[in-house]
Amino acid sequence: MTLFFKYKLNFYIIGLVLILITTITFAQTKEKLEEKRKEIKKEISYTNKLIAETQQNTKATLNKLIILNNKISKRKELINTINLEIQYIDKIIKSNNDSIKILTKELKILKDEYAKMIYSAYKNRNSYSRLMFIFASKDFNQAYHRIQYMQQYSSYRKKQAELIQDTKQLLNLKIQQLESEKNKKEFLLSNQKNEKSLLVKGKEEKNSTIIKLQKKEKQLRKTLRAKESAAKKLKKAIEAIIAEEIRKAAESRKNKPSSNMFALTPEELALSETFSNNKGKLPWPLLRGIVSSTFGVHQHHVLKGIKIKNNGIDIITTKGSKIRTVFEGKVTAVISIPGVNGKTVIISHGEYLTVYSNLAEVYVKKEDKVKTKQNIGLVYTDTENAKTILQFQVWKGKTLLNPAYWLSGSN
Repeated sequence: MTLFFKYKLNFYIIGLVLILITTITFAQTKEKLEEKRKEIKKEISYTNKLIAETQQNTKATLNKLIILNNKISKRKELINTINLEIQYIDKIIKSNNDSIKILTKELKILKDEYAKMIYSAYKNRNSYSRLMFIFASKDFNQAYHRIQYMQQYSSYRKKQAELIQDTKQLLNLKIQQLESEKNKKEFLLSNQKNEKSLLVKGKEEKNSTIIKLQKKEKQLRKTLRAKESAAKKLKKAIEAIIAEEIRKAAESRKNKPSSNMFALTPEELALSETFSNNKGKLPWPLLRGIVSSTFGVHQHHVLKGIKIKNNGIDIITTKGSKIRTVFEGKVTAVISIPGVNGKTVIISHGEYLTVYSNLAEVYVKKEDKVKTKQNIGLVYTDTENAKTILQFQVWKGKTLLNPAYWLSGSN
């Protein structure tokens, strides 16, 4: 009988614990989804700020289109996140309903059993009956077990009462949670409807912008040619600086110059290895911004059949934004190229180099040692087209690398 009591108590306690664990697990996942939703909303708010800057100038349509594309993409991601939240809340509601049914059933069983125990205790309430139960034992061993049984029975009855209270509290908590989750679901459904409406408006605005841009094809082609020319000039200048640095490094160490790689000192080699080990973990060169053009060759946003080649990534940011280094190193060069807006800073990290182009102001000079996240300049703002864009590149010797593989997942 004692083992049976213990088994039942353990069964109920395990059931309550499992319900609590399920609640905690659901809550943790839901919190992550809520955090993601809030973060995406911040990003959309930032794109709205960038659009507001472009709308100050009617010529800024291409830049505006790029930002609108980003905004639409984020809006879709937000709607998907809300959908996941709603699906998860549905699971929580189902889980709470199931838990309420189980707890209600268990509470009834507990109360019925407790009522039987109280009735039994009432019938055998006098000490004479309890003594007779003990003295009626066949031997001392049985008497001892009967005493132990009565003590454990009393303890079980007390625990049963406590368990009833715990079950009541958990049941009330589940009912409150159920109501709360239902309210949250209603809020999310309303939010989802609003976001879908804004998505439709965003797509309409994008289509309107594309139509306006298609009427300016000649101007777009002219701008594209100028951008391609500037990119070639910058690449040629960087390659010349790298080649000279490789030559000087080899000469100072009395080595034969390598066509692509630096002759490194032990300190530079260690820095290079540390930089390499931080692939995918480097901080962004701007506190806030959106990538408007990715690395490599891709389709022009408006001109059909026209491909664009990017030697790095372009990051649109707000006017007055400061540029920061992504890793410690030494300033290899600060250059200005005729026909190219802004200045360029090149920082070496052993055999790796990071390039920051389109700077209005520069806070460092050649040979300066810099730390990670140190401000090195101010992004140039093209007032005529109302755009503020940083061009960021990563090199290994004379080889261009995709910066997206080196930067962390968030700004």
